[in-house]
Amino acid sequence: MTVLAVDDEPIALEVLGRAIREVVPNCSLFAFTDPWEALEQVKCGSFYPDVAFLDVEMFDLTGLELAKRLKDLYNCVNIVFVTGYAEYMGEAFHLHASGYVLKPATPETIRWELEDLRRPVLREDDGRLRVQCFGNFEVFFGGLPLKFARSKTKELFAYLVNRRGAVCTVRELAAVLWEDQPDSTALQSHLRQLVKDLTDTMAAAGVTGVLAKGRGWLAVLPEAFSCDYYDFIQGDVQMVNAYMGEYMAQYSWAEFVVAYLDRH
Repeated sequence: MTVLAVDDEPIALEVLGRAIREVVPNCSLFAFTDPWEALEQVKCGSFYPDVAFLDVEMFDLTGLELAKRLKDLYNCVNIVFVTGYAEYMGEAFHLHASGYVLKPATPETIRWELEDLRRPVLREDDGRLRVQCFGNFEVFFGGLPLKFARSKTKELFAYLVNRRGAVCTVRELAAVLWEDQPDSTALQSHLRQLVKDLTDTMAAAGVTGVLAKGRGWLAVLPEAFSCDYYDFIQGDVQMVNAYMGEYMAQYSWAEFVVAYLDRH
């Protein structure tokens, strides 16, 4: 579990951090007294929090505004407000916050909130690549987001994951990635560059055994990585609960899958 804690009062942040550590000692905890710095670290992909504990009244950027900005960056985050004032509770829940803790934070109140999160936290990494399809498409390895040099390379991998191991031809991939352009030698050359970029990205991160390819085709090996979408299909209760109506939200071609998921 990756946890973000933000409070511009150092002593309050220390109390909050100790309470979180007592409840989830193995979590990856990122604590900040500067809300702008916390936002920037999430924005640049240094980490993606499963849960964010935010003080409401902070100088320059309130916890309520920080929550809105975090959700714009990573809509799967659970927001828990931590404050000395109960008057903000109504606005907090209007933002679909997961919970609300009054200061001083204690292990008991932290445990209560973590056991009743709005969005269930996915399983801890098992050493394999972890692919998130619900919400925006994201890829993690070793607990950190996988860096793609090109957005089209990431979209290429997303489509392969979407096809669940089915062989995808060069023509099919080109038609999906550049739906408004006719097939051409230049387009297929561009696609071959993306395939090489994807292969290099995996190799640089130390990820092996995920891709299968041959002359004119490409596929993923589903057993080589964990994926919320695949687990959902298998009837995994935790993944069924994790689905909130969004699937690879940044890609228009993924909209067809949402209808299927909504029926199950």
